Amino acid sequence: MDYWTKFPAPDSLEEQSLKIEKPEKGHLPLINGHLHTPYSFSAFASAEQAIDLAAKENIKVAGINDFNTVNGYADWAKACLAHGIAPLFNIEMIGLNTEDQAQNLRVNDPSNPGRTYISGKGLSTNPLPDDVKNWLNIAVNKSNGQCEKMTQLLNNHLKANKAPFVLNFNEIYEQLTLGQVRERHIARALRLKVEETFPSEQEQMHFYKQITGEEISVSDPAIVENTLRGALLKAGGPAFIAEDPNAFADVDTIRNLILKAKGIPTYPFLGDALNGKCTDFEEELEITMKKLNERGFYSVEFITTRNSLSYLEETVPKLWNNGFLVTFGTEHNTAAMEPLVPKAKGGVALSENLLWINFQSVSIILAHQYLTAKTGYGWLDPTSGIPNMENKDKFIKIGWSIINSA
Repeated sequence: MDYWTKFPAPDSLEEQSLKIEKPEKGHLPLINGHLHTPYSFSAFASAEQAIDLAAKENIKVAGINDFNTVNGYADWAKACLAHGIAPLFNIEMIGLNTEDQAQNLRVNDPSNPGRTYISGKGLSTNPLPDDVKNWLNIAVNKSNGQCEKMTQLLNNHLKANKAPFVLNFNEIYEQLTLGQVRERHIARALRLKVEETFPSEQEQMHFYKQITGEEISVSDPAIVENTLRGALLKAGGPAFIAEDPNAFADVDTIRNLILKAKGIPTYPFLGDALNGKCTDFEEELEITMKKLNERGFYSVEFITTRNSLSYLEETVPKLWNNGFLVTFGTEHNTAAMEPLVPKAKGGVALSENLLWINFQSVSIILAHQYLTAKTGYGWLDPTSGIPNMENKDKFIKIGWSIINSA
């Protein structure tokens, strides 16, 4: 699958880009750089649905960002091509920094010191190197094995509560996933089985109370699934299984996997999502930026619905001015179908300055994808992973040309 065959050679596109004026503030294209699909877990039934809804909201750039898989890239490219949307090809993984863990430092997982969510932006759409492909396959198999054990424990809990059914892991795998089972699939399978077994809402609520001890309103499927996941599958729940700390690669290994896949290692900020507070790792921005550079990260992202506008306006320009790409997304990795245009917490619109930084950063990633596909060289030095800052404006113009030509 090579999305980039529709575009001219680099010299031609670069010449074309010189004739295009950058958009002005107030007229920027709408962008969502982080969306999950059913290849991990998603609010969407398919990549086509995600892109169709994005087009209806007038989004011009959309990024697929599934956990541990690039299997959705072909579907994403096809849907984007059909709707005139420029695609970003991303991935998300989880690593562990043992030094942070030893110091009990929370990074961007508020519950697990040292554990670090990492995105790769702008991966190659060519076949992955064998070692990257093998690592991802192992990660998915481990996730599936973990969820199969959780399903067994959940069935034990259902039997103990005299439920008239149990769940079948193979059915969950075959009917609800595209190859990767996550906790949210188990919660969804349970909700669907309850609705199938108990026709009335009253019966459903009674059964949920029986197995969780909680009053659960059944009016919103997303809330039902989130509540079931929290009560039954998370720490303290009857189907919880502690993750093996040895199952996580170290952060540097994940960064190198992303570089091998021609992507840009990216740190997802949690920001002020913890009741207005940041994690230990993020609370002093100057120190955070220094540590990220030391760890080889020159790109960050925000799921902006977690963060206050004031926090974003204070933080994002500092990151951009210190050489970081900064992109925004919404994830959509729960059952809740929310708007796709990124906004701050509470549905507050992002400022033009924030959107301008996001636009420039995404343009660079689009140019990186295109140039890597056409020439083998992109935004990062292939050996050091250092960004090509001296050609920043050129990359932005090429990216803007790609958006215009999509």
